[in-house]
Amino acid sequence: MLPLSFARMLSRLLAAAFLGLAAACAQADTVLITGANSGIGLEFAKQYAELGWTVIAAHRRDETPDTLKELAAKHANVKPERMDVTEPQQIQALAQKMKGVPIDVLLNNAGVVILGGQDGAWRGPGANVDGQKFGSLDYDQFDTFMRTNVAGPGRVTEAFYENVKASRQKKVISISSANGQITGPPLGGGLYWYRLSKAGLNKLMISISTDVKKDGVTVVLFNPGPVQVEKQAGIEFPGMKPTDVVVKSMIGVIDKVTIADTGRFLTHDGQTQDW
Repeated sequence: MLPLSFARMLSRLLAAAFLGLAAACAQADTVLITGANSGIGLEFAKQYAELGWTVIAAHRRDETPDTLKELAAKHANVKPERMDVTEPQQIQALAQKMKGVPIDVLLNNAGVVILGGQDGAWRGPGANVDGQKFGSLDYDQFDTFMRTNVAGPGRVTEAFYENVKASRQKKVISISSANGQITGPPLGGGLYWYRLSKAGLNKLMISISTDVKKDGVTVVLFNPGPVQVEKQAGIEFPGMKPTDVVVKSMIGVIDKVTIADTGRFLTHDGQTQDW
């Protein structure tokens, strides 16, 4: 049996060590990424993990996808969580679980480009897939696109707003697309619902930015441009860039944006994107 004085000293040392570890964890920046199991979202999760951030990697699968299992096995700071942005109950469940946890960057990445098809891949500019082309518009798809690409980010931003407001960086980032722009010459026909939903996302986030500026929360949108995600493997067209290059560029811009930038729509390298 340990002497009482030694036991007390050991207890105090252990307590001090625990408090030191907790403080260190509290100082780590935290990012919550929706749609983190593939594409741009997965690359964001990988790069933020490498930077030492706590990464809340949200996905919509019934079980944790292998991509996130592998990433979490490699990085203890990666925390996979189930959250389908079209399911309010799942959003609220994760928000309740994370109550009181500061989120420095809330990254609205989850979204859909096309529905159906052999592999769910977008075939690049000019793609005129069934359901999103004039003459055969599927209005049920319209509801799915708006629920996922517009209402989803809105619900997530509201649900985790107190977490963002309590953080050091206070940033809400949404991944949009030049397909959502309504100024300038049209990019082409087809993809009606995708383009319409991204325009809706832009307007939603710019409107939110005006309401939350008083709290010091920065809201920014990105057009990442054409990116070589895995669903577009083997497809090349002008301007397409590797996913890791584009994400690294966006992370650099996210780190630098301030409240003076709130409401802006940016290219991956921080230039103003017309919309």
